[in-house]
Amino acid sequence: MGADAKTAMKVEMTDAAAKRIVKIVAGEPGKTALRVSVEGGGCSGFSYKLDLVDSRNDDDVAIEKDGATILIDDLSLVYMGGSVIDFVDDLMGQSFQIRNPNAVASCGCGTSFSI
Repeated sequence: MGADAKTAMKVEMTDAAAKRIVKIVAGEPGKTALRVSVEGGGCSGFSYKLDLVDSRNDDDVAIEKDGATILIDDLSLVYMGGSVIDFVDDLMGQSFQIRNPNAVASCGCGTSFSI
């Protein structure tokens, strides 16, 4: 994989997401990271799944920032390359949001997308 391909596959985590992940993991004994994966299904074709986990898989890519770790498996990374994972706290509520440049459509709830 060339340098351009690796850059395109990169996923970023915002400061707000890192702070929230650190806070959540601190309150969950034994959990060490947030796993983000892409699954088939959802109202737009694919959906994001977020889980707290206690271990890494061999095919995981780890994104680390300020003590927070996000794990993404190789297959999910194909669909998420170039994305930014953020945590938003506004009048609509609190949620992790994934800004995915590969998505051509997404649902209103922000958890599913199509490419």
